[in-house]
Amino acid sequence: MAGVLYMIPCPISDLTEVYDVTPESNRKIIDSLDYFIVENVRSARRFLSKAKIARRIDDLEFVELNEHTLAGAAIEQMVKPILEGRSAGVISEAGVPGVADPGALVVEACHRKGIRVVPLVGPSSILLSMMASGLNGQSFAFNGYLPVKPPERAKAIKSFERRVISEHQSQIFIEAPYRNVKLMEQMLQVCAAEVKLTVACDITSPDEFILTRTIAQWRKCGVPDIAKRPTIFILG
Repeated sequence: MAGVLYMIPCPISDLTEVYDVTPESNRKIIDSLDYFIVENVRSARRFLSKAKIARRIDDLEFVELNEHTLAGAAIEQMVKPILEGRSAGVISEAGVPGVADPGALVVEACHRKGIRVVPLVGPSSILLSMMASGLNGQSFAFNGYLPVKPPERAKAIKSFERRVISEHQSQIFIEAPYRNVKLMEQMLQVCAAEVKLTVACDITSPDEFILTRTIAQWRKCGVPDIAKRPTIFILG
């Protein structure tokens, strides 16, 4: 009988304790596993140590699945132990695996092979930001990263704005933390004054900052302190 693939959330912030943001019931499942498919071995070992896993971390097996992993044979090798009866846990760098995360590749392979996939409860910066935004939570889209070059990025921002206006659909996106300020400055330049923008920074950390204002209001108060801090942006 095949094993089970568990999707294991971890804290978004390094300043947050594991069981402050994930249920204690996750501990039993984590303790039962000795095979982990992770975005980064070092951070996964640190997470499991903070989670006080019952097994010795040096006795666990880790295999990395990240943006450098080629689909195909590498994924098949990761799934093979699960097919043979060994359950595994997928761990992202932060938050929930499989969402804005390469873990989706091994999940897709497990579905193809009839392996049960079980998502565990934990923090998602995307959903937490949406919850606290006050924007339309009935219809929203996560768009990942915007283009890096300013002309292409401006075009993408305007396309999201058109969907906000025509479909009343909230548009969620992220950026590499060191480009946060430039992205927000460009949004304040190109977006209509009445469009709303939520800035959600350092979600679940002691320094958490979530604020929704119109573009006109943001222009008056300026860009907040979001440089090099993990941030979610929502237009609505």
